[in-house]
This record gives sequence, structure tokens and C-alpha cells, in this order.
Amino acid sequence: MPTYKKSEEAIARLTPEQYRVTQQNGTERPGTGTYLYNKEPGIYVDIVSGEPLFASSDKYESGCGWPSFTKPIVPEHVTELTDTTHGMIRTEVRSAHGDSHLGHVFPDGPRDRGGLRYCINSAALRFIHRNDMEREGYGAYLDQVEDI
Repeated sequence: MPTYKKSEEAIARLTPEQYRVTQQNGTERPGTGTYLYNKEPGIYVDIVSGEPLFASSDKYESGCGWPSFTKPIVPEHVTELTDTTHGMIRTEVRSAHGDSHLGHVFPDGPRDRGGLRYCINSAALRFIHRNDMEREGYGAYLDQVEDI
């Protein structure tokens, strides 16, 4: 298995927005994320560590303004923490190895797909198209991505 980790080099490559979101627990403005309307087959990985997080087959249009997924590819790659900022009680989602702030998870997702809505900032993600997954070392996850 590959080793996924946070490194100074990866942090240095982040854009100011990616840094704000992943390292300072920021949130993109709704409707502005690069991957909000992406319908291509593939996986989404942590922009910092490269650990696989979500598959396009689990992405759906929730109408919340951020990319939404029903579940992570590997549950152990996602950690959940209680977030009491902004006068709310929410569940924050972070990448396990990169410790990147990804977004939040809510219990209002599609009931027939587990009932969860992982509301994720595009700035925390890098998309790898199905055609590139094998070459980039993510071939083990091809079975979780819809055929082209």
C-alpha cells in the first residue's frame, strides 16, 4: 500500500485558497468549487497527502453548493470531529493522513444510499480521472468507479 502523508513540499504547492481551506479550516463560497458540477468518472484524493477519499460513483447533486458524496472510498482515510464553530454543532471531516480540513458530514443524504451527505470543499481535493487512475497508482480503486 502507498504511504500517504502531509509534507512541507505538498503544503508549499497549495494555492492560497487550498491552504485556507485545508490548513486553516476554511470553507469555499457555495457554488464556486471546481468539482461541484464534475460528472466525469474517477476518484477524489486529498490535495495534500494524495490519500483516496471519494469516488465519482458516490457523488450526487445535493443542492447544497458543494460537492456531495454518500460515503468515503476507504472509511479509515476520513476522520470525524465535533465542530462547534459559528454557533452550530456539526461533524467536521478531515483526511486521516494529511489532516486536511475537507468539509462536514450531515445525516440528510439519500436514505437509499446510507443517509449521509459528505459536503466537501473542492479546494481540498484533486480529481483523478478513471483513465489516469492506474497510471497514478490508484488502480486498486477502479472497481469503485463507474465504467466510462
